[in-house]
Amino acid sequence: MSKADRPDHPRAAERFNEETATYAVRGSDAPDLEAGVAAIRNVLKTLPVRPGVYRMQDARGEVLYVGKARALRNRVTNYTQVAKLPKRLQRMVSQTRSLTIVTTRTEAEALLLEAQLIKRFRPPYNVLLRDDKSFPFILLREDHEFPRVQKHRGARRMKGSYYGPFASAGSVTRTLNALQKLFLLRSCSDSFFANRSRPCLLYQIKRCSAPCVERIGREDYAELVADAKAFLAGKSTNVQSRLSKLMAEAAEARDYELAAVYRDRLRALTYIQGSQTVHAEGLGDADIFALACKAGAMCIQAFFIRGGQNWGHRAFFPVHTNDVPEAEVMSSFLVQFYEDMPPPRRILIDRDLDDRALIEEALCERAERKVTIERPQRGDRRKLIDQASRNAEEALERRMAETTTQGKLLRELADMFELPEPPKRIEVYDNSHIMGTNATGAMIVAGPEGFRKNNYRKFNIKRPETQPGDDFAMMREVLERRFARLEKEDPDRSSGEWPDLLLIDGGKGQLSAVCEIMEDAGVHDVPVVAVSKGPDRNAGREIFHMPGGREISLPPNSALMFYLQRLRDEAHRFAIGTHRQKRAKSLTTSSLDDVPGIGPNRKRALLMHFGTARAVKGAALDDLERAPGISKAMARQLYDYFHPAG
Repeated sequence: MSKADRPDHPRAAERFNEETATYAVRGSDAPDLEAGVAAIRNVLKTLPVRPGVYRMQDARGEVLYVGKARALRNRVTNYTQVAKLPKRLQRMVSQTRSLTIVTTRTEAEALLLEAQLIKRFRPPYNVLLRDDKSFPFILLREDHEFPRVQKHRGARRMKGSYYGPFASAGSVTRTLNALQKLFLLRSCSDSFFANRSRPCLLYQIKRCSAPCVERIGREDYAELVADAKAFLAGKSTNVQSRLSKLMAEAAEARDYELAAVYRDRLRALTYIQGSQTVHAEGLGDADIFALACKAGAMCIQAFFIRGGQNWGHRAFFPVHTNDVPEAEVMSSFLVQFYEDMPPPRRILIDRDLDDRALIEEALCERAERKVTIERPQRGDRRKLIDQASRNAEEALERRMAETTTQGKLLRELADMFELPEPPKRIEVYDNSHIMGTNATGAMIVAGPEGFRKNNYRKFNIKRPETQPGDDFAMMREVLERRFARLEKEDPDRSSGEWPDLLLIDGGKGQLSAVCEIMEDAGVHDVPVVAVSKGPDRNAGREIFHMPGGREISLPPNSALMFYLQRLRDEAHRFAIGTHRQKRAKSLTTSSLDDVPGIGPNRKRALLMHFGTARAVKGAALDDLERAPGISKAMARQLYDYFHPAG
């Protein structure tokens, strides 16, 4: 199948839309099993016996479930046989009022499209991956004569070699540090590289070979790049033997300083090889998955092996798994996980799957090469599966223990703040700025499962009427934008995105201002609590301010006090981090960035000639015309931009 025919290809959406048909039956919004069955039977009249994907929708058009089938009519017919359905699917049918059908050419196409639609709509009756953050990669950029090594997330559009995925940013950082120690590759940006006149600190601490100031030639640097590629491809033994040979040659030539450099690099390589907690020599590129289940909760542990090296592990806790067989959860997990992740050549799992061959076919189509799914029975690969299974069980036990403790804390919090029930979504807000500059607002979200980092939001303060340093006006802008969007996207409050409690960093003044903002926005039923530091701003002496003037304090060693402090501190950490990112970005920009027609080359020429952007701004027209690479027309345009008439 060509790329354009794949379900995830941009042009494929047009082809599928032409074959899409929506069938509906009028009825009440309330769950009604007979109405749901009638809607499904209405579809069956014209449903083809072809592969495809079906979406079940409620009376408002919200997607309840996405499924795929080899024969659509046969699969959808099963939902009319209510007595044979589990309770979970009976509830789904009772809410169904319409179906959308998409036909495909093969069942493998349907499987890929199903994963894409599940990620887009996140239906409540599908098994879902809650943690859908993109994974970090290492990118060895090759669009420069001296390639740069860096961390990368997101779409892979830059020219170069990508290595990953890594389980976490920490895994990438450790590997990048190893690459710097071993191969002395540069990590600086191209602009930093182009403007160096002497080596930076990384050269002094032996983490870079300083190609920017010609401390190493192009050919020698290319050898380092080749060694780095070999190391990342799992050929560290070849690199080790080469370094050993070079060290011996340097020692024989009595170049002891160079020999010491090779010795240090060998030590770093040996340390990295010995620090692997998962040993998978000879496995090549593989992902390992094992599932643990206890009391209805599930955890899938993943190990990422690339080139026989362990690139980290991560635990996933899929949701909507009640009454779903474990093998079905694993199948759904695999397809969703590789929806936007390149699959390795080998995937090891801890159980048999009925649709293993179909998943293999779909992944082969996506990767455009062979991908195999195996369940090892013996040997080293079986040991890796057993290790992943132990990790999954331990992670699930930790998660359940944390959830139990969290549930108790949320019940205590509901009692203290007189909430009708333990909150499922707590939003905490904070602002950060320095003398009103680079002002940002931040929102963090917490719930029964802990911090929901995928739901964190940052707000750039950009309204002209918000005065610099006015914390009340900043909070007004943040909350008005937040709740205006909520009202627009979820007016019925059915998505779970509305908060059950707002926590604000501040005292009575902030609380009064926030209550006024909420009243103006027409939001009357979201509880608000302000948290202020106690006497002498001592941690542990916080005071909680509630509408109506009531104030609450807790014992300094209270578990609930520690929990509320963690919420406030996390909001403060996120707000400060957001502010620092914005401030750092502002330090690398200049007034020249906004001038039409001034690209990187002209900007560099102007800065080299005048020294600073301020000097360019204040330069006379004659001076601008004498600048290299600046024509008279461009000089006039520059001058007029900074000196508008009138």
